[in-house]
Amino acid sequence: MHESHGILQHLIGPHLSWLFGESVYWTVFGILGNCVFGSRFLVQWLYSEKLGRLVVPPIFWHLSFWGSIISLVYGLHIDKLPVILGYLFLPIINGRNLVLLRRTRREAAKGAEKEAGRGGLN
Repeated sequence: MHESHGILQHLIGPHLSWLFGESVYWTVFGILGNCVFGSRFLVQWLYSEKLGRLVVPPIFWHLSFWGSIISLVYGLHIDKLPVILGYLFLPIINGRNLVLLRRTRREAAKGAEKEAGRGGLN
């Protein structure tokens, strides 16, 4: 078996040699990414069971975002194009979902303030 380098290591390896170094810490980091990303489904399932209906709690999107970031960094470390492409756009999509979540919460809070203000005038 021969040691082959991926495309990224050829392009940026001289500048980011730490990214391609092998250690047990990288393995732990990769497992952490998988655990964070995968736990979102467990959390969503338990949350839905608790409420008795299908619900996607806000923590789902946080776990999705951070799990995809960690997994993308690990994919860059192992320099395997299928893994990199699998996680490349997920942080963008999940980050956008977090922005929409924040916007929705802000609008709901403004609506509640208006309702409270009207209730106080009557």
